[in-house]
Amino acid sequence: MTSVGAAARLIATAILFTSATVAHADTTADQLRSAAEQAVHTQYGSAGSRVVIMPTRLNPRLHLAACPHALQTSLPGRQGTPSRVAVAVSCSGSPGWTIQVPVQMQVFRQVLVTSRPLARGDIAGPADVHAEERDVTRLGYGYIESLDQITGHSLARPLIAGAVLEPGDLNGRQTVRSGEEVALIADLDGIEVRASAIALDGGDTGAHLRVRNGNSGKIIDAVVLSAGQVQALP
Repeated sequence: MTSVGAAARLIATAILFTSATVAHADTTADQLRSAAEQAVHTQYGSAGSRVVIMPTRLNPRLHLAACPHALQTSLPGRQGTPSRVAVAVSCSGSPGWTIQVPVQMQVFRQVLVTSRPLARGDIAGPADVHAEERDVTRLGYGYIESLDQITGHSLARPLIAGAVLEPGDLNGRQTVRSGEEVALIADLDGIEVRASAIALDGGDTGAHLRVRNGNSGKIIDAVVLSAGQVQALP
């Protein structure tokens, strides 16, 4: 065997040995972390969200066999937006394995915040609230993102300026508000009679409330038909 042939054989052997070593290298902590973080971004990075991942250190002594396929990920059923989640990263090849990778995160969204102090019973409008970016993982009681969600609702409790609006802060939607002038409709022997009245309570469509007849001053039980319109109950 010539020296050139021997050298070529040695090089080929070295290449094969190196390839085999790479093919059987352990799955690295960086690969696990990258797969888990990508899964978190996919699930929680919806339109309008900004996801910030805080680095989580994995055990440096962790050794998992190389995976011949792309790593698979699975997150727990989505219940709110937690600040910490365990992502199951797995390999379906042979040998197969699954490991839980913890990911700590912040998820920022635009939420409605009060622009000034508001009293119980107030109905907040565009002048009373504004949007701010907040970490919703810290808003365990929920949050409100749009004016449509508060339109027609009165506040169940007073709020200071700068408070994040939560679903629990709102009473039911009020199609008719207390003190509002409404059209009172009554059915008298098949004849529809209309009169002006003042609502003494507030409520949404279908709610029962009391109104004061504008002509007689009599208090009448009624049901809300629509905005500014109620029907006298028999």
